[in-house]
Amino acid sequence: MAVMRAGGFPFLREGVDWWRSAVVYQIYPRSFADSDGDGIGDLPGITSRVWHLAALGVDAVWLSPFYPSALADGGYDVDDHRDVDPRLGTLADFDDMVAALHGAGLRIIADIVPNHTSDRHPWFREALASGRGAPERERYIFRDGRGPGGAEPPNDWQSGFGGPAWEPVGDGQWYFHYFAKEQPDLNWDDPGVREDFRTTLRFWSDRGVDGFRIDVAHGLVKDLSEPFAPWSEVAEVTRADGTHPLWDREGVHEIYADWRRVFDEYDPPRFAVAEAAVHPTRRARYASPEGLGQAFNFQMQEAGFQPDEFRAVIDAGLADMRVSGSTTTWLLGCHDTLRVATRYGLPRDPDLNSHQVGQRWLLTNGAEPVADLALGERRARAAALVLLALPGATYVYQGDELGLHEVPDLPPESLQDPIATRSRGTAKGRDGCRVPLPWTPDGPSFGFGPGGAQPPQPAWFGRYAVSVEADDPDSTLSMYRRALSLRRSLTSEEEFAWVSDPDESVLHFVRPGGWHCVSNFGGAPVELPHGTVAVSSVRLEDGRLPRDATAWVLVED
Repeated sequence: MAVMRAGGFPFLREGVDWWRSAVVYQIYPRSFADSDGDGIGDLPGITSRVWHLAALGVDAVWLSPFYPSALADGGYDVDDHRDVDPRLGTLADFDDMVAALHGAGLRIIADIVPNHTSDRHPWFREALASGRGAPERERYIFRDGRGPGGAEPPNDWQSGFGGPAWEPVGDGQWYFHYFAKEQPDLNWDDPGVREDFRTTLRFWSDRGVDGFRIDVAHGLVKDLSEPFAPWSEVAEVTRADGTHPLWDREGVHEIYADWRRVFDEYDPPRFAVAEAAVHPTRRARYASPEGLGQAFNFQMQEAGFQPDEFRAVIDAGLADMRVSGSTTTWLLGCHDTLRVATRYGLPRDPDLNSHQVGQRWLLTNGAEPVADLALGERRARAAALVLLALPGATYVYQGDELGLHEVPDLPPESLQDPIATRSRGTAKGRDGCRVPLPWTPDGPSFGFGPGGAQPPQPAWFGRYAVSVEADDPDSTLSMYRRALSLRRSLTSEEEFAWVSDPDESVLHFVRPGGWHCVSNFGGAPVELPHGTVAVSSVRLEDGRLPRDATAWVLVED
């Protein structure tokens, strides 16, 4: 077999570059654990389940927004960037949670939402009250409407959640909101906006936050000068040249260079990971040492369960590492995507991408197309072992360690995602991957809390409960625990090499110390390298790896 070197990368600096090879667990606070029985997860609930995170073996927690919010967009409509939603706790509860995480050897990454605020934010209320031409409106993007009295929006641009991207305020002006109307976009040309976010970064860093996930990191700098391009020219969001009026403009990197100076005030320096849905050739810039440090690589969660697609995504991620000097991130899913175990169980459609297939499935309450959920779980386990064997950081969405499926048939009255309402029935939204976690096999909320849960959990959730899977050595949770324990021996350096195989359905690579990761995407079972099988996503068949499976094999020299 031929070995192809992907190249070496810098060694880690203990305590400083922890994030380069970390396994980060994403917590969606309102659906993780509920301490007071109101049906909503909260910070004390997270503190009470730190034991699960420690037993799982992750390195850090990414905490989705926990700020005061009307929940027009799952907490990403922020009323106050430097406080805690009272339904989720207090700043004292936040401090207790950080202390518990740090006490267990875990870091914490806080979600920062700099592209917009909520329409309840004091700044926006001041902007509305101050009227046309007031300096308070300079913090946001206000424009005069068209036609008599400004009765028509400034242009035909559309919101990413459906409907127009402009909302009238009653005096002939309109404000821009790429997302929900309750999320007015900030104007990052305003010096006060920039200074306020420096204060926010220091506020949470001073409270022990180790890093930040930057929401919509590619969207802060915009060009809304006239004449406006028609929406037909703007709707495509990724360009390779940085010329889009809304996304990935050069000016964002000046902002992040400024943030880097704030991060470097701390010892160890804080880091950040960019949520930047940009052209792959432009992703590395966000991850540069002079910028945020790391950027999400979303390509794997968009890839089908095919060896050529996995190989292409891995090669692209490794190329990012060489260009940026950082490490890439590997993730299969998050709070914005269909659950991994479900996505891999849906049939491929040559005319639709995986997101479109998933939306069609959701709109039929999971009836069409028919999903092979057992196959989906099997493939999700195999894919997880591929990601955990790769150099770089891996992000795991809560519940994926249990093999949880999407809940497609939530009652209409329980849907909270603005996509469901603003799309006028053409999309169901993201609530199905945000259903509260099951911790025990029974009870009113499967151990989520003393009361019920919102959105409601289906009856089948009980068999995926943490306590059930912890007692089953063949469960997805047990596999994750074994793999994460073993993974620590893979992260001392970041070398990687492909191993060629005559069978094109086999994906095979090796890491330092003779750790081989072998995946069989094909039909017949395949032979494994001679060595010790450290972990496998399924039981072997006469020592061979079955289809839709991955194994780690230690081959001694």
